[in-house]
Amino acid sequence: MLWMSHDDAFLAEEPHHDLAQTLSQWYSNKIGRMTYNGTITQFAIPTAWSYPSGITTGSDGNLWFTEWQGNKIARMSYNGTITQFPIPTADSAPTGIITGTDGNLWFTEENGNKLGRISYNGTITQFPIPTAHNDLGGIITGSDGNLWFTQWYTSKIVRMSYNGTITQFPVPTASSNPTGLTAGPDGNLWFTEYFGNKIGRMSYNGTITQFPIPTANSRSGGITTGSDGNLWFTEISGNKIGRITSGK
Repeated sequence: MLWMSHDDAFLAEEPHHDLAQTLSQWYSNKIGRMTYNGTITQFAIPTAWSYPSGITTGSDGNLWFTEWQGNKIARMSYNGTITQFPIPTADSAPTGIITGTDGNLWFTEENGNKLGRISYNGTITQFPIPTAHNDLGGIITGSDGNLWFTQWYTSKIVRMSYNGTITQFPVPTASSNPTGLTAGPDGNLWFTEYFGNKIGRMSYNGTITQFPIPTANSRSGGITTGSDGNLWFTEISGNKIGRITSGK
């Protein structure tokens, strides 16, 4: 089954609880918890108008999420206790967040133009992106052991090692604005092109293949790998859920 929030599938799964899914609620300023039978519990965020965005399950047994307007990274226990950690860069607009394989959490800064690392005790380290005005978006851990994320304005897919080495791969279609990103079951990365109206497949060495979306101006957003071996994505303007086979 596929689950998504209002935008780019900002959702995390609880691995050791009967409570099945947790999602961020942008405008209501809450974190929502929903069981598989549909029972919803909501937890208010202390900072007003914080705009919770990305959310992930940490290896410490807590949930971690970004506050886009609150400019904080927050930790929430499963009983609803929230602890917030301010980001040093003002108005950084943290967006995506993942659990890294290095024992830290990593997040993108849409306005700050940096990739952030936060330890489980709340220590934040920031890594500037070489090019300006990127509007960083989705972030994942690749099967190659590196971090991968999208640069919306500059239309690039970016690889960063855990020691901070950054490599950028331009998308062939100019102003395609890559948004969502996921690791496919075929050993490649897959991403959406918001204005390019395509789904992109990229090998870990940087070779990109593009597949046009049948719906014109669909404005594709989030993308994820389904348990059926296919890739599933959202069409924001097309008002559809799309499926593309991976060939796996």
